[in-house]
Amino acid sequence: MTLNSLTRRKERSYSPLFGLALAVVLAFSSTGVSAQAADDTGQDKNFDLKSTVGDVHVGSDVDQRELGLPTYPGARLRQHDEDRSNANLALFTSAFGVKLVVAHYDSDDDASKIVAFYREKLKKYGKVLECHSSQHGGNVKSGVNIDDDDKGSNKSKELKCEGDNTGNVIELKVGTEDNQHVVAIEPAEKGKGSTFEMVYVHTRGKQGEI
Repeated sequence: MTLNSLTRRKERSYSPLFGLALAVVLAFSSTGVSAQAADDTGQDKNFDLKSTVGDVHVGSDVDQRELGLPTYPGARLRQHDEDRSNANLALFTSAFGVKLVVAHYDSDDDASKIVAFYREKLKKYGKVLECHSSQHGGNVKSGVNIDDDDKGSNKSKELKCEGDNTGNVIELKVGTEDNQHVVAIEPAEKGKGSTFEMVYVHTRGKQGEI
């Protein structure tokens, strides 16, 4: 499986957030450097590439420590779901860097309990913003500023609620557009319980570390 086919598969799962990461990964792959995924088992594959241009990792190997938040008690990590796949993407070059981690969970508890749990856990990163959305997984916006000569390149934008701020998906956000933690919680589509998505996004331009 090539990098292009792997990223296209991931894009279908969470296109609102993955657009930025996909764009920079495909731009990186267009340099002529090629590689293959690590295995051929038919499961979600990881793609790793190290070169003089930069380093790339694309996969579904989500490490809870990278998310920076604990798993809600009793929650179950959703595996191999074409609609809501987990993802771990990292791309680092001398011009920019992107780190994106996404994990989906199912819980038997009501959404209100999960919201209360993560509102408390997110406080360690700063002021928690509560938004509402109709999009599964919430509405996450990020950006990469690769021009360090821009006077505003070092000014990271504060997070805000996107769209009309309505819907049954509750988004808890903390941080800035280039370094953020987001938890999006919604009632299960069928039956009782809830589903939720945890997202960590960190981007940089020529300067800074991830």
